Amino acid sequence: MASEPTTPTNEERGGGVRTMSAGAELLTDKIVRNLPPPARGAPITYDGGDPKKRVSGFGVRITTGGVRSFILNYRAGGVERRCTIGKFPDWNVGEARARAKQLKREIDQGKDPLLEEREHREAPTINDLIERWRRDMKPTKRERSGREDESLIRQWIGPQLGTRKVAEIAESHIDRLHRKITEHGTPVRANRTIAFLKRLLNLAIRWKMRGDNPAAAVEWNHEDPKTRFLANAELGRLTAALAADANQTAVNAIRLLVLTGARPGETFGATWRQFDLEKGVWAKPSSHTKQRRPHYVPLSPAAMELVIAMKEAAERQARQQQCLPPPYLFPADLDRRHHARTRAKIDRGDGPIVSVRSTWERVCKAAKLDDVRIYDLRHTYASLAADSGASLPMIGALLGHTQAQTTMRYVHLAADGQSRAITDQVGARVIAAGRPGGDVIPLPQRKG
Repeated sequence: MASEPTTPTNEERGGGVRTMSAGAELLTDKIVRNLPPPARGAPITYDGGDPKKRVSGFGVRITTGGVRSFILNYRAGGVERRCTIGKFPDWNVGEARARAKQLKREIDQGKDPLLEEREHREAPTINDLIERWRRDMKPTKRERSGREDESLIRQWIGPQLGTRKVAEIAESHIDRLHRKITEHGTPVRANRTIAFLKRLLNLAIRWKMRGDNPAAAVEWNHEDPKTRFLANAELGRLTAALAADANQTAVNAIRLLVLTGARPGETFGATWRQFDLEKGVWAKPSSHTKQRRPHYVPLSPAAMELVIAMKEAAERQARQQQCLPPPYLFPADLDRRHHARTRAKIDRGDGPIVSVRSTWERVCKAAKLDDVRIYDLRHTYASLAADSGASLPMIGALLGHTQAQTTMRYVHLAADGQSRAITDQVGARVIAAGRPGGDVIPLPQRKG
């Protein structure tokens, strides 16, 4: 093939002599296949022959190792650039030439293929988005929520979507992940994963990584609201089982959950400074509450009695060990606190318990309670409040709800007493209708 010298581009400088040659004929697969590897450099043979068929700037580059790649030279913004189309024989000459024509049309419209390729290569991935979330957003979350989100990332989001570009994530990707987690046998966890992804992609919109949220349209699995609560007989058996259990630190935490309706995390991390025993108030700081604002809970006489007894026991034990009492109501590793060598650790705080799972499973077994979660104690508190005539706003205030619809889960509990009284009246009228004079016969009130 005839060749003509051209000015080398920046890409060609510095790697040895690289000859650029323009072919005397149109490139074909046979010509490309028979091009001899050079002794050094990476010469380019350009499309030649019929001006109506060839594509200017289109050619094939061959390395000393015999690797043949189709390229296109072009100018964008007054700068000469070169993009690689693909390797031969993965691409044949006809396919590469067609792609070169398409690229030239895009260049004529003001696009820059090389720049777009670089931007795509450097575009943030889901893993990059997660790292920014960890840096900017995770520190603002409650510790437990952060752990749960990290679990979703570790098990599902990272392995399935981590390397994908944020801008390329489509609804189909998220829907496929949702189905996969559901088929794994955890439909609720599938919903939680999509909820977290939705929050992540909303952040991506705020951080200008993309303009929409494909997670918003994914259909979730159906979830039945869980409002399991303990009946009076069940509550009695639980109370007896708690009194008989050996781990009174965990038992007292469970008792306080029943008496206050607090969230487990708020209770386990409670400190003595949060309790005003003169006013009978538990002042939960914003850093401890789900709603991220202070929450003040009045303590019942039973709750006061429990907290006062616990405080007296903690102070008595501290005097015996000649150290400061732990700052937490439910300190972890209580047995280690009996040793004088841990005194310095006690003085600066040793951390609260983070779970009462083993104790809860043990007392539930002893109390013959089936399918009861520790969180159901909160539902039990709400049911007792509703049965006592508390309004939904009042129940919401006691539980620390910020949205009315959250408390609406308990609407059937508040209505139980009212509906029972109404049905009793209707029944009485039905009976009275068949009696002389149609007088309403009062029925005895139900108990329990």
